[in-house]
Amino acid sequence: MKLLSVAVPCYNSAAYMRHCIDSILTGGDRVEIIIVDDGSAKDNTLEIAREYEQKYPDICKAVHQENGGHGEAVNTGLKHATGVYFKVVDSDDWLDEKVLSEVLDKLEEFVYGPEKVDLLCCNFVYDKQGATHKKVMSYKTAFPEDKVFGWKDVRFFMLGQYLLMHSVIYRTELLKSCGLELPKHTFYVDNIYVYYPLPHVKKIYYMNKNLYRYFIGRQDQSVNEQVMIGRIDQQIRVTKLMIDSYDVLKVQPKKLRKYMMSYLNIMMTISSILAIRSGSEENMQKKKELWEYLKEKNFRLWLNLRASFLGQGMNMHTKFGNKLTELAYEVTRKFYGFN
Repeated sequence: MKLLSVAVPCYNSAAYMRHCIDSILTGGDRVEIIIVDDGSAKDNTLEIAREYEQKYPDICKAVHQENGGHGEAVNTGLKHATGVYFKVVDSDDWLDEKVLSEVLDKLEEFVYGPEKVDLLCCNFVYDKQGATHKKVMSYKTAFPEDKVFGWKDVRFFMLGQYLLMHSVIYRTELLKSCGLELPKHTFYVDNIYVYYPLPHVKKIYYMNKNLYRYFIGRQDQSVNEQVMIGRIDQQIRVTKLMIDSYDVLKVQPKKLRKYMMSYLNIMMTISSILAIRSGSEENMQKKKELWEYLKEKNFRLWLNLRASFLGQGMNMHTKFGNKLTELAYEVTRKFYGFN
């Protein structure tokens, strides 16, 4: 039995995917690596994936698909996953080998012991190219450490502190049974990947360890600020899909509801900030339409988010509102780690 299935979505990733895969291979026979080639056409990504499958047939699977985008590659990885737990690692990122071993030891305890968890959470490192100080996203203010807990035991999430794809390991069957399916040809769907399963999560475990190294630095990267502005329609689409997925005001328990509302708030903020930073009247109209969409879909949620600290900054056209907007931009930078 495999403890952990790791999907590695690859699209023209030949220049860096080996580093990623090699870091996961240190998990040995306890891991399954599903290398999904998303229709790469510019390099030998598929050839490299098949090379790993041939060399490590009991660990690596090479899966080729027509280009469907990051979300479809995650969907494909999940369909092929046989491990008890599931993680996504982007092909330009990597895992800390020592921490991976510790995480696998803990997962083994859950798989073979009396207590099961739906979500294991670790820290991740913003590995920004050229930065001497690497920022760590830690959850020690929010979660109790080294114990199984539920949402009622969650403490305090600071502004800009969110669960991202880099920090989560979900139970595979939970992802399959909750009906998670990410949209094709859409960027920023990792937000849906993290957000949508949360109401199905009952038991959580937090390891205060820096497992995931999130590389930031390529100019064509999806979190480059100018790239994000050019893809503002994609960000707005993902935000709308998240709004539509639940009536979040009815989510229980209360602490989970509060966190999910906060996540929607940062998604609204990111879309709004991108529109403001673009300086485009067309994008400012898209920002307005997004807030109108929320108002029509869920008036009470609109009132809540508009009245929030970040929401006021997005919708208050005064000097004070501008200062809140600047702060919201810094929170957004912290969330995505703009390069």
